This record gives sequence, C-alpha cells and structure tokens, in this order.
Amino acid sequence: MNKKRLLALLLTLAMAFSLAACGGGGQGSATPTPAPQTQAPQGGGEATPAPSNDKADEITLWTYPIGNWGNEAAVKTLTDAFTAETGISVTVEYLAYADGDDKVNSALTANSAPDLIMEGPERLVANWGVGGHMVDLSDMLDDTDRSEINSAVMSACTAPDGSVYEYPLVMTAHCMAVNLEAFKEAGASKFLDLENHTWTTEDFLSAVEALYNHYGETVGAVYCVGQGGDQGTRALVNNLYGGTFTNAEHTEYTWDDPKNIQALEKLYEIEGITFDASIAGGDEIALFYQGVLKMAFCWNIAQQLNPNSGNTGAGKTVTGDEIVFMGFPSESGEPQLQGGIWGFGIFDNGDAGRIAAAKEFIKYMADSEHTVEAVKTANYFSVRSAAEGTDLSSIWVYDENDPALAGMSDEERLAEQEKCQIMDEYTKLMPYLGDYYQVTSGWAQARTSWWNMLQRVGAGDSITDSVATFAAEANAAAAG
Repeated sequence: MNKKRLLALLLTLAMAFSLAACGGGGQGSATPTPAPQTQAPQGGGEATPAPSNDKADEITLWTYPIGNWGNEAAVKTLTDAFTAETGISVTVEYLAYADGDDKVNSALTANSAPDLIMEGPERLVANWGVGGHMVDLSDMLDDTDRSEINSAVMSACTAPDGSVYEYPLVMTAHCMAVNLEAFKEAGASKFLDLENHTWTTEDFLSAVEALYNHYGETVGAVYCVGQGGDQGTRALVNNLYGGTFTNAEHTEYTWDDPKNIQALEKLYEIEGITFDASIAGGDEIALFYQGVLKMAFCWNIAQQLNPNSGNTGAGKTVTGDEIVFMGFPSESGEPQLQGGIWGFGIFDNGDAGRIAAAKEFIKYMADSEHTVEAVKTANYFSVRSAAEGTDLSSIWVYDENDPALAGMSDEERLAEQEKCQIMDEYTKLMPYLGDYYQVTSGWAQARTSWWNMLQRVGAGDSITDSVATFAAEANAAAAG
C-alpha cells in the first residue's frame, strides 16, 4: 500500500471513531451502521422501514391471469430481461380467480405476502390498500406521469386519502357486439355507426324492433342467473337514459335513479329482449356465437379476438357471420363504458430493500421503453400515452419492420397483422371509458343485489319496488 492510500485510510478510521465518540451516548463500542428508523405506513399496517438505497436482489410476484401475464413462458421472457438489466431475480406465482383471493388473504394473515401483485383497483385499492396492506406509490408518479395516464384510470388507482395503491399498466373497455349479417338481413344495419362503433338509444330500439319483426324471436337477453358478466347488464341499463350506478364519490349506490327505472321498463316491455334467469354472461356469448342471439351485452377485446369453437376466425360466429363490437346505446350516442384496469401493487412487508426492488420492477414494466412488451403481453391497451419518451399511442399499429416479427412464418405474420388491426380498431372505444365505480364499499353485495333485482324484474314484479329494495340492500352493505 502506498503512503497516500495509507494516510487516507488512517484519516477515515480516525473520523469514524471520532463520530462514534460524539454520538455514542455512553455505549462501550461504536455501531458502524445505524439501525433503520421506522415510519408509520399509509393505511395503518405494520411499521415500514425508512427509505434505503439498498435494493434486494430477489423479489416475488403473484399475478392473476391478465392476458398472457397468466402464461408462464410469456412472463418469463419479461422477467428474464428485467433480471438481465437489473440483477434482480423474480419468482412468479400464477393465481386463478377461483381461489386467488383466498391465497392472498391467507398469506397476509401468515405475514408471508408476496412483494408484488398484479390485478385491478377493486382488490389492490378498495380491499388490500384501504385495509393497510399496501405501499403508497405516490412517490413514483410525477406531473408528467399523471398527465400521460388516463385520468379515469388514475382516479381508480387512488384511495380516498390520496394514496396510490396501484401503478396501472393496461386497461380495456367492456362493450357489446352485434351479428352484422343478421342486422343486414333484417334491414337494421342502418341503425349502426360502424365507423365509430356507437349508436343512440333510439337507433338501438329501432334495431331491436326490426330484428324481432324479421326473426320473430328473442334477439338479445338480459342474463341474470348470477353475477357472471354483470358489467354488461349494468352498462346497458345505465347508458340507455343516462343513469348512474354509484355517486361520484363512490360512497353510495344510485341505481334507484329514475333514469335506470325508465331503462328497465323499456327493456322489459320491448319485444325481442328477454330477461333470462337461466344464463350468465358466458352462456349469452355462446348463444351469440351460435347465432341464436343477434346481439351480446357481454363483450370485450378478448371475445373479439377469440376464434371460438367453430374455428371460423376472430370476429366471426360459428357460421362465419361477421361480429362487430359496439359501444352501449345512449341518448347522445356517446357511451360511458365499464372498464377493466390492471397494474401492480406492493405489499408492505416491512423490508425497505425489497420495496425498492419492487418499485424498480414496476418502473421497468410500466414506465420505460420496456412498457411496450409488458402491455402487449397483457393483450390489452396501455393506460398511458407515453412512457419515458416512448410513444404508446400507436402500440397496436402493425409494423412489418418490427424486430419482434423476425423469425415468424408468413402464417404467423398474417395472424399478427390481423390481431393488430382488430386491436387498433378497438382503441376507438377507449375514449369512452367511464367511471370505475367497482371500488365502492359493499361491492360484493351490490353485485349480488343487482342480479337478484334483474330476476325480480324479469319475473314481472314491480320494477320501482324491486329497484328500491335491492339498491337499499347494496347501500346497507356499503354503510356497514
């Protein structure tokens, strides 16, 4: 060792012992690294260590089946790239909706929750977030981020106290669909705005009348055997005359609005629409694919891309009729669509290093040049227009020079081109994404009360009384 390095080392040691003597408080020996201070977390969970510059070199992610984020091979491609760039390894567990919530709740009870979880605001914000289990991610969002992220999405990911418990990645808008060939045959296609995929309430009612007059049977079903696909029935009723499902503050259910009663009365009385207590949303889709129903109220991009069991190709019935997705009818022709939002949350496990590493994972996937791959893996739409200078607004425009196409066969390229064309066209519905009211308290009971109410309406009970009874039931759960 040369003299300069030796002198520097001696000075460093002298300073260390001097600082220890000044702050030792009578302790017999110095402590090189102070014990981490703690601060109370947002939402009242276990104490969270103060921020640390040290990041863990491994983290865990649990993900629900959100597009190909439920596909192990697809996710491994993403996590391997993340590990290669950051040195942080990711262990992934794949959840099913049937028992995923139970697994998470059991892990929370046992203090063994994962670092990261991927799902929607009704779980990450309204459930585990307000329950005090999640890390507030507000510090990850600057003014530019907030301007780039869809405002309705940002609102849904934010708790009433301003804490952000979900960093959003993708979204979609639920819609309805029509059998275009059936509409043409019945002379009802003139009521569709095929350019914008929208229509008015008047046009919808005229189309139903034309279809019924031509086919002489049910053309659309208000399914209500259970809650499956209930986003479709809610959107249909709310949009027809401009009713709402909750108030803007998400503290009260408002489906006893006279506008919703008017919509239910119209749907009940018009020939061609049936309240069917024997089917759920999935059953309705099957009947629509088979051509039995001429319209479906339970639809989204996943169905539009589905080649169905008839193998007739995406956007086709089993007999090859063209399926056109449509926004729900409204008086103005501009619907308020129910949406799906998915992103990442971090469980507050009291380890600053793992939290820091988890935040780096979120930044990599949801706000970087890599966000394109993360979004496309989900098979949905980006919640933001750009990410760190990368334009995401045209993410589904087919580019024959895209390096991702290298090595694909001609058949695979053609399939990718068709998918991109469908996805790009579907983006026309994204501006109609409405309020994400699924974060309202008492949500589980509200869903049950809704389909029970539809059954009573379909059975011929007083619509006004049925609406009042079941809306009150939902509000009792929200207040409790």
